Amino acid sequence: MPSRNRHVIAVVLLVPVLAALALWAFAWPASRIAPRDLPLGVAGPPAAAAQVEKQLERHEGAFEIHRYADEAAAREAIRDRSVYGAVVVTRQGPELLTASAAGPVVAQFLQQAVGQQAAAGGAQVKTVDVVPTPASDPRGAALSAAVLPLALAGIAAGAVVTLLGLRGVRAALALLGASALVGVVAAGIAHSWLGALGGDWWAEAGVLALSTLAVGGAVAGLAALVGPAGTGIGAAVVMLIGNPFSGATSAPQMLPEPAGAIGQWLPPGAGTTLLRSVSSFDGAAATGPTLTLAWWAVLGLGAVLLGSSLRARRTGSEPAADRRELSAVA
Repeated sequence: MPSRNRHVIAVVLLVPVLAALALWAFAWPASRIAPRDLPLGVAGPPAAAAQVEKQLERHEGAFEIHRYADEAAAREAIRDRSVYGAVVVTRQGPELLTASAAGPVVAQFLQQAVGQQAAAGGAQVKTVDVVPTPASDPRGAALSAAVLPLALAGIAAGAVVTLLGLRGVRAALALLGASALVGVVAAGIAHSWLGALGGDWWAEAGVLALSTLAVGGAVAGLAALVGPAGTGIGAAVVMLIGNPFSGATSAPQMLPEPAGAIGQWLPPGAGTTLLRSVSSFDGAAATGPTLTLAWWAVLGLGAVLLGSSLRARRTGSEPAADRRELSAVA
């Protein structure tokens, strides 16, 4: 069979497979959004709190209940990102504390679930948003929408470095410089212009830069080790797994297992979690995602340097082998 015919058949078969994979990766998590061991606090007098906890446990597997002595402790836990919300039993009735900045979809779900539960008992729930989203982005749409552009910026950085033939230290410096500029530009747009971020400007720029570097380093590093195919592999992992599994539109605990956990080990998910912490929670619970992004960045840059070193050794050994062959013939 001529090679051109094989290429046509490969395209005809490969494109539907890629389309099916992309549809599964994006549609499956979105169609299965529901709480799975979602951290939720319960506070108030022991007897009343135990009753609320028992009612919440009827949602089997939905909540991971944390008990707190009073409302102040529950609020502190929300600000520390230990829980997404809390039900506080008061003399005036149940009160729901939420944090829409941690995920508007989660806050909305808690209002519906706790509100319906209270209505069944003939009570009304007062809702207090302890850590709200910025007024300029009440639905958190801008932050969620930033995941894809940052992923594309990282992929573009890694691909351009590869296409231009940059290697070793030059490639690493190019990735570092491009990522730093992306962080500054993105913070300028998201924070200064759109008002979608409300934390320290430079800290947010650093998170955006580190997220870009983690992706760009991974793409360029794979390309340095395995060749041009590495660019496609890195881009596919980020776009088809990292992006839809990031939990940016909801929360990791709202995605089907193990998508939420996998997403937090990839740059888009870790970057989203870290950006939320820095933007609205004064950096609370930032250690884990920071280490994840740093790990990706270090491994990626290390792979870039290693690939350049291996290539230099190969090219250096070829002339030596040619000289030995010529001397043997002579």
